[in-house]
Parts: sequence; structure tokens; C-alpha cells
Amino acid sequence: MKISKIDVFQLSLGDGSARMSKGAFVRVETEDGLFGLGEASPMEGGYASLVVIARNMAPFLVGKDALDHAVLLDTLFHKCIKLGPEGIVTAALAALDIAMWDLKGKLLNQPVYKLLGGAWNKSLPCYSSIGGNAARTVDEVVRIVEKRVEIEKPAAVKIRLDGDRTKQDVDIKGDIAKAKAVRKLLGDDFVLGFDANNGYSIGGAMRVGRALEDLGYTWFEEPVQHYNVRAMGEVAQRLDITVSAGEQTYTLQALRDLIDAGVRMIQPDIIKMGGITGIMQCAAIARAHGVELVPHQTQPSVAHLANIHVLSTLMHLAKPVELADSWERAEPVFVNPSKPVDGHFTVPDLPGLGVQFNENEMEARRIPITA
Repeated sequence: MKISKIDVFQLSLGDGSARMSKGAFVRVETEDGLFGLGEASPMEGGYASLVVIARNMAPFLVGKDALDHAVLLDTLFHKCIKLGPEGIVTAALAALDIAMWDLKGKLLNQPVYKLLGGAWNKSLPCYSSIGGNAARTVDEVVRIVEKRVEIEKPAAVKIRLDGDRTKQDVDIKGDIAKAKAVRKLLGDDFVLGFDANNGYSIGGAMRVGRALEDLGYTWFEEPVQHYNVRAMGEVAQRLDITVSAGEQTYTLQALRDLIDAGVRMIQPDIIKMGGITGIMQCAAIARAHGVELVPHQTQPSVAHLANIHVLSTLMHLAKPVELADSWERAEPVFVNPSKPVDGHFTVPDLPGLGVQFNENEMEARRIPITA
């Protein structure tokens, strides 16, 4: 099954008001007319990764057998290693990997989860990931959490600060007050997480972490700068609450460094960390080290479907699946975006990822990339 064309493009999603209003996509086509869709990290619109695919990767892939995709992508990783490898290159490779799994499923007329070994559970609970809370008052945080829980019926809620990453320990007292208010709103038994988005020093993280422990929060995400692995590990080892990290981790070796430092819950993202192949490798590493794998995932279309296909195959799935803000932005284009039903996602049984989309809407919202 020879690759005949690699097409990269952005899509304008939603009404343009969301923080990530542009998605970054790749379409891998074969000479017999089949195609697979993949998605790259949309940071800054994903433009840089799409250009790398078009200029540095597509010429190598055209004419190759798509079923050799693990060999092809490992080759590209090393051919393009001077461009990263973390970030732009790994997001590009993740998009291609997802597209090729979608393509393989269509060729074999099987859903991706079947190709990965089968699903333990095809109905996966979600957690509401609620961002922007650094800028909100306590009352505003309570109102938005109450609204999201009513609409989405999640199994858990994660409060994200999304503050200024150039500053630390800006409002520790206020952050703890928000955590207390959410606990009071949802009750003692509701599962809660708290994402500091790299907002604290080690001392600040310890103070907030102790408060979260007293409040019965389940996990504390990225309390310190993600690139300071030693500091992340120190906080993880000194607190009883589970400290999580890995959203900005792009290689298996870097993920292992987090685990070795003491992080007990890892959160790689399928569109940053090697796509479907990469997350399956992360799952093996997590299981071997006895840590929880809870992937970060904020994209509401192709990446979402790829993520739940993988998670359905994991025997010890530790936490619900992330449902981030503005998931509605994919609804005009994708027939089956990440809309939960009674707090659950259902893994599609269609061949490949099971992506369904409105071709006319996709064409109207398409933004071509000039390499």
C-alpha cells in the first residue's frame, strides 16, 4: 500500500474565539484511494509542525509502503533530529503516526482498538478539565464548575489555573480558597484534581499541596516548572497527594526521567508524544514502573478519537479521560467530536479511528499550508 500524497492543512474550528481556534491536520493518501487523518499539537496553530511534514517528511514518505510506518517514522525522527527533536518534530511525527493507524484500520476494515489487541472497556468516563481559574474570583470559579458538571456529568473535575508562567506563587492564599470552594460545592466524595500549570516554587507547591491533601484532592498536576525535573520530583516525593506531570514531555527517555525523579502519575499527550505508537509505549513504561498513565488530551476531534482507542485497550486505566474547555469547537466539522453522553465517551467501531466529518464544512474551513 504505497503512499501517494501527504496533505497538510489547518482548520478553523468554532467561531474563532477559543484559545486554540485552529487545528493542525495531516491526510495520508495511498495509490488505491484510501486515506488516514492525523492531528498535530495545535500550539500556535500547529503551523511549524505542518511545515516540517510538508518540507522535510512528505518527500521521504511518498512512494513508501504505509504498513512500514513504524520504520518510516523512526527513520524520520533521526533524519530530522537537528530540528528538535522535541516539540515541532515530535508533534509532526505524532500526526503522521495517527494518520497511518487510521489508514491501516481502513485497509484491514477494523477499528484501531482491535489492531492494538482489543478493548477492555469501550465506554470511558470523562473528567471535566476547567481552565482559566487564575483570573477568576472564588465565586466565578464555583459558577463555572457548577455549570460544567451539570452539562457534562463527569466522573471527576480538574481545576486549572492557567496563570502567567513567568511568575510564581502569585496568589497562594486565593488558589487554596478556590480549591476549598470547589470541594464544598461538589462534596467530600467527588474526585478532584488541581492543575497549577507550573505556577509555584518548590515552597509554594508544598504549601498548596498540603492544603489539597487536607481537602481530599486526588492529584496535583505540574506544581512547578515542567522542565525542572529535579524540582518536580522533590515535590512529588515530599507530598502524599499524587503529583502528575508529562504534558510537555516529548520522548520516552524524558518520560522515564520524570518517573525516576519520583513522579507517580504521567500525562503525555498523544499529539506530542509519538501518536498512538508513542502512547502505547508510554503505557508499557508506566506499567513496568508501577505509575499511573493518564494522558493529557485537549483536542476534540481526531486526537480525541485516537486517545480513546488507546485508553480502551489498557487493563488498569487509572483515571477518567480528559474533556477540556471549548470541546464544542469541532462540532461544525466533525460528526463525532468529543461530546460526552452521560459523562462517558464511546469508542467507535468503524474502521480506523472512526472519524466522521462534513466534507463541505471541512473544505470551507480549510487553511492550506505553503511549505
